[in-house]
Amino acid sequence: MFKFLLYPFSWLYGLGVSLRNQAYDLDILKSREFEVPVISIGNITVGGTGKTPHVEYLVDLLKDKYKVATLSRGYKRKTKGFRLVEVETTAIESGDEPLQIKTKFPDVTVSVCEDRAEGIDRLLNQNADQVPDVILLDDAFQHRSVTPGINILLIDYNRQLKDDHLLPAGRLRERAHQARRANIIIFTKCPDEVTPIMRRILQNDVGLLPYQSLFFTKLEYDKLKPVFNGKKPGKTFYEEKQHAVLLVTGIANPALLIKHVKKFALSLKTISYPDHHSYSDQDIKNIQHNFDNLGAGKKIIITTEKDAMRFKDTSGLSEGLKSALYYVPVRITYLDEGKRVFNKKILNYVGENKSNRELYKRKNSGQS
Repeated sequence: MFKFLLYPFSWLYGLGVSLRNQAYDLDILKSREFEVPVISIGNITVGGTGKTPHVEYLVDLLKDKYKVATLSRGYKRKTKGFRLVEVETTAIESGDEPLQIKTKFPDVTVSVCEDRAEGIDRLLNQNADQVPDVILLDDAFQHRSVTPGINILLIDYNRQLKDDHLLPAGRLRERAHQARRANIIIFTKCPDEVTPIMRRILQNDVGLLPYQSLFFTKLEYDKLKPVFNGKKPGKTFYEEKQHAVLLVTGIANPALLIKHVKKFALSLKTISYPDHHSYSDQDIKNIQHNFDNLGAGKKIIITTEKDAMRFKDTSGLSEGLKSALYYVPVRITYLDEGKRVFNKKILNYVGENKSNRELYKRKNSGQS
């Protein structure tokens, strides 16, 4: 209702972002390239496009053939500077998303650093056997101090750029035409099918350029897993609709998850907190109160993977809440032939650049 009052602030914000981008475009501000293959995954809006599942897809694609490292800011962590994330690290120390990636891929190097160029330097100056073959930059589309070899831009299929506005009136971090910096554009959270006509509309809306590739992905939810020590639900859980569900989320847009949970919930109560929310004692009391009020029958609490990382660090959870708390694993899948084409593009880039790097090292060390 009062969004128009924010437009002057959006104009000022947009002016600052435009001046910064022009400084990089004119080489007034410098952007570094690295000899290691670097892939950036990011968005042009604030939250909610599914960055972490897309990073995890790339990790899974590359990890068996290459030494992979991920590098992110570690949003809302309480630490500063460069840090390697371990399975035992807490979400407070690393941020929830890096810890989620490390928990899922314990053998992969996961790191956080506000300064991405410094973070890459630190990763490349480890012991020789720890130096990665490829670095994945999580949420780095606006971090222009690094020039990635492949720049992947994610756009929510359900909230397209043409319908949005710059912060604070909307969710755009920068103007939509900056999508031109991407090599790959992915529309995320798509329905099971995107018609050829809709594909052409989206292609025109985003102003796809000749050097850019366009892909479409959808979210897929896996079976529930206990956050602590609860039992995994059996097959009949999803078929018989016998459980009342309290869904607790701290993500940007829980709409798709709510739709998914409704499929197997006898009844559903939702509590939605802001993205990356840190759960306070009062929040836990509120969750306990709502859980108790679900009734005396079968009931559970469901949350997201990202929230599960934070709940593990949260004090004040009763044993009853712990045993009732489950999370929904999520992954992405490419529509139609997109998976084959996307995988080939990524594997070719990493393979060719890794080979060039090794050849460069041999030449400079005097080897034939």
